Amino acid sequence: MTFNFRDTSLVPIWEKIQKGERLSMADGLALYATPDLISLGKMANFAQQQKSGDAVYFVLNQKIEHTNICVLSCKFCDFAVKKGDASAYEMTTDEIVSKLTPEITEVHITGGMPADWPWERYLDIVRTIHSRYPATDVKAFTAIEIDFFHKKFRMPVEEVLRQLKDAGLKTMPGGGAEVFSERVRRRLFNQKIGAKGWFGVHKAAHRMGIPTNSTLLYGHIETLEERLDHMVQLREAQDETGGFLTFIPLAFQPGDTGIKPRNQFTSAIDDLKTIAVSRLMLDNFPHIKAYWVMLTEEVASVALNFGADDMDGTVGEERIAHDAGAISPMKLAKDQIIRIIKDAGKIPVERDVYYNPLKVHSDRVIGKIPYLNSLPFYHDFEKGPFRILPIVPRRMGILAADNQLAAGLYSLMDYYRNEASLDLLDWCIATRDQVKSVMLFSNHGWADLDGRIIGVTDETATSIQLLRLLLANKYHVKAEFRRLHAGVNDYTGYDAVLLIGDQALYHNRHGLEGYEIVYDLAAEWYEWKKMPFVFAVWAVAKNAGPEMRSALEAAIRESLANTEGRYRAIGELHGRTLRLHPEYVEEYLEGFNYTLGDREKEAMREFRKLAAEVNPGVVI
Repeated sequence: MTFNFRDTSLVPIWEKIQKGERLSMADGLALYATPDLISLGKMANFAQQQKSGDAVYFVLNQKIEHTNICVLSCKFCDFAVKKGDASAYEMTTDEIVSKLTPEITEVHITGGMPADWPWERYLDIVRTIHSRYPATDVKAFTAIEIDFFHKKFRMPVEEVLRQLKDAGLKTMPGGGAEVFSERVRRRLFNQKIGAKGWFGVHKAAHRMGIPTNSTLLYGHIETLEERLDHMVQLREAQDETGGFLTFIPLAFQPGDTGIKPRNQFTSAIDDLKTIAVSRLMLDNFPHIKAYWVMLTEEVASVALNFGADDMDGTVGEERIAHDAGAISPMKLAKDQIIRIIKDAGKIPVERDVYYNPLKVHSDRVIGKIPYLNSLPFYHDFEKGPFRILPIVPRRMGILAADNQLAAGLYSLMDYYRNEASLDLLDWCIATRDQVKSVMLFSNHGWADLDGRIIGVTDETATSIQLLRLLLANKYHVKAEFRRLHAGVNDYTGYDAVLLIGDQALYHNRHGLEGYEIVYDLAAEWYEWKKMPFVFAVWAVAKNAGPEMRSALEAAIRESLANTEGRYRAIGELHGRTLRLHPEYVEEYLEGFNYTLGDREKEAMREFRKLAAEVNPGVVI
């Protein structure tokens, strides 16, 4: 891809981006300094497309700020007050729950830190929400609040998190960091924990299998170097834990803090540059959020073509930013969010707290398995009349069952479950023997897995059935399966763990801590049946129409022809994110068969017959 750069200093940076090379602080400063805003946006949009395709996510959420009474006195905050203040308030658990409805899929809880609330009161809030609205994910308490609980109630951070997780906490928000600069912290919020404490809480959460988010408060007294240092520290932490879901740049709202004049907001150009730079610097973060509450609706809409792939959501009852002068509407309706995303030329995707798609608000959407093994289908894929939604196999099947996709590379089990509404095409993902990316990591031999607990990735729909067959029919044992959630997980409580796709490929190459034995399920199948195994097949909705089917077939055929014999070159960028050498990437991709032939169809029939005999109809 080539751009006509007005600022030629961007050319070497663009070359690094295309090669998957990590950007430096100096690169980040050059990006901030460039007058070529359009080229910056195009580079960031390219990086975003590699991760999320045409998708922009939003969530039906409710913001709860349970109290504005706080022991801290941060200079930049117009929200917090002291107990006894005329504007002070404290919400009961019942008042909090009364703000929720069954349609809300995420409740976001942050607020002040009062001196006199008991620990049980916080647990009761989370526990009651989880009990009354089990389908509503609880995202609650910043690292500052967790540290406050740790000190006030004299519990280790890990114990605070464990009790909240047991009560129903799913993820944590990313606030409280503001900016990782001791200079700024001392001047504006010296009572808050610094970078070390913030990272300590988030890394503890990641070790316990609690994904978190991250933020940057910019546009006050911080320098551009301090903004970029903040991003680099987050990038290094993500390299270590992989537990961050998204990064949210928060434009400072001056309010009556005295830090800046009340009407001196960040400029739209600064906002867009910060979104774009964060997308390019944070190469290991899945998502970048355009938080419309602080950006305004208009800037957030443009940001969707500057690297952002998340709009947050309806955010009812948000007070912190608005008390500081935010000029966005207090609540943005679902239909309005969908319109904004469509106007930006993107797919509106309603999500849960883990970024699992729940509903796609667009037509002509093609599901894309986002793994390295699918790359030959999509590397030179001409989108034509459709849009691309990267989505893991199991979640693609769920959307197919709800008739929300026009076509996709479906897992074999999901094709069988939905074949009444799908037409099978001539392509697949099949292996001759080993696959290297459908792996069982275990502490036990096959025979010793009887009665054991196996953690199963949330991404699989077919591999789990293959594992059932191998356990039941080849090794004559039965284990208990427990589904993992999307994002970072704690694997320590399982006797074995089933992973697929890039995650399995990475750990197969680099190891999974705590597990010494590794089984390749495709190799096990081949040893048993002397057949290839078909993991996924291309299929198109019967109601898609002949024109769309013809365009899709032509695009697939052309991409496969263009990538044949070029696996090392086309897979190098993707492989670099998994720390794989180009030679290994080439060898891996050459192990697949992408054409659905007679041998593959025979293997599909054999697998279907066996799957119907072992736990028929079971879905976990």
